[in-house]
Parts: sequence; C-alpha cells; structure tokens
Amino acid sequence: MFGFKSKAKTTEAASKEPSLFQRLRAKLNSGNSWLTYDLANLIPGGRIDDTVLDELETRLIVADVGVETTERILASLRKQVARKELSDLDALLNALRQSLLQVLRPVAQPLQLDRDAKPNAILVVGVNGAGKTTTIGKLARYLKDNDVKVMLAAGDTFRAAAVEQLQVWGERNGVPVISQAAGADPAAVIFDGMQAARARGAQVLLADTAGRLHTQSNLMEELKKIKRVMGRVDASAPHEVLLVLDASQGQNALQQARLFNEALGVTGVVLTKLDGTAKGGIVLALASELKLPIRFIGVGESAEDFMEFEPEAFVDALLKREQ
Repeated sequence: MFGFKSKAKTTEAASKEPSLFQRLRAKLNSGNSWLTYDLANLIPGGRIDDTVLDELETRLIVADVGVETTERILASLRKQVARKELSDLDALLNALRQSLLQVLRPVAQPLQLDRDAKPNAILVVGVNGAGKTTTIGKLARYLKDNDVKVMLAAGDTFRAAAVEQLQVWGERNGVPVISQAAGADPAAVIFDGMQAARARGAQVLLADTAGRLHTQSNLMEELKKIKRVMGRVDASAPHEVLLVLDASQGQNALQQARLFNEALGVTGVVLTKLDGTAKGGIVLALASELKLPIRFIGVGESAEDFMEFEPEAFVDALLKREQ
C-alpha cells in the first residue's frame, strides 16, 4: 500500500496559498460558529452548568449530529462539569474540541493504493446529485498531481450528458476516458475500462456510475453486477468502493450510507457540499454511527476545494478557532 504526500512548493508560492485550515474556515459555515456562538452569554458568572450543556446538545442535534452521537460527545463534558473541572468557557471549548476529535480521528483514513494492483479499481457510487462525476474529476486531478497514472470509465450511461461531463474532466486533467454509446451496459463499459487500464499501465481506474436512490433495489442490484464484472478482470477488484454523499442532506445522507454499505461494502466516503447549507454535523454522525473511513471532503466548486479529511483542521474550522 502507498499513500500520498503533497508536492513541495516554493516558499513564495506556499506563502500565497491559503492553508487547508484557512480554506476550511472560510468555506465551512461562514460567519460565527453555529456551535459556539454566544455561549459566553449563557454562562452566568462564568460558571459552566447544565444549562450550557443543554444548549450545546440542542445545537448538535439541530445540526444533524443525531441523538446517539450527541450523547457520546457530551458524556465526558457532563462528567467534567460534575467534577467541577471546567471552570470557564475556554476550558469548556477545549474539552468540546477533544470530544469531537475522539469521534473523528478513528475515521480519518486517507486513500491508500495497492502497489501490486494493475489497476487500483475505484468504484464511485452515490445518489443522484451528490456530486459523483465532479468528485471523480477532482480526484483524478489530485491523483495526477501526485504522479499517479489515472484513467476514467464512464459507467453512467443513462444520465443525459454524463459521459460528456466526464470527458470534459478528462480533457481538463489530461486523463483518458473509456466510454461507449448512451444506453450501453454500465458493467460492460467498466469491464472495458479495467482491461484498457491494465493494457496501458494505469495505476488507478476511476469508474463512474449512474446516480440512484438507495431505495431502488433494481439499480442497487446493477451495482452488485458491476462489482462482479470488475472481479472477472481482477479477483480483488474493486479495491475501493467510494461513496459520495451530499453533506447538506443531513440524516438522509446517513441512511444512504447505511444502505449502500449493506449492499456493496463501502470502503471510503467523500462528503461534498460542506460549504452549502450543511453545518457539518453529518460528518460526526457518520463517524460515530457507521465508522466508515472518510477519505475526502469538498467545500466548493474548484479543484482546490477538494481535500483529504483532516479532523483537527475540520474541528477547528467548525469551532472557528485559530491555528
């Protein structure tokens, strides 16, 4: 297995580029932190009590963290308050930060590639509108920037202009795209992509699929067929089943993840649209309840807004803390 390291930049170039934290903080819930805003006014005489914790509980639940995960986050805070260990707002926020990190650190698992796989086959799945094709384009650029030879397979043969959209991303990134005519069998397209990638020595094949509701059993069966067909080229394929979730869908995204995981065995998640109406709470719910590895997050339309998931940067941006 091998991972990735960001390429070194000149000092001048690096100084002009915003850091991961700065980009996250600018994009994620711009303005005041929904989680910590105005908490100081709820602390009479600087004393941390159940009123403050009840307010935090409400804010977490409203932000799609979910009841179970919220209770996990607050459990240690309640114990510390009972022991009078949290004397002021700063102490509370530091303790809250640690509680959030305890939830997120175990699932912050970057994408790893198998050196022996030829190619590493990554099957990209998700519901309509989650951002699969855009994610594939951004991931292709990310891999190419890390000197990985990539090919794309246009397995979404039903959505109007889906193949063309993927071809645009391929041209933009200088990455070849394997495709067939509209309406072709998606499994056949991805089978051809696997063979072409192997013949051309590509290290990674990113296979696009048609968006489908997680409740559409016939379409979920089609994904299972695609998995089986990929296994005919390489018994270990797909090496990654990457689920793309729209973070603004809240608890519905969590249910999507459950059903896709049950059907396909999801090995990694990309959370998109964290710059939109999402408050980021679904990231915590997903980590706590399903414990699926979070590979990447998206906080905007540009390629630079697609990044590896780093829990410290994410939590500090959520809390609007400086790094």
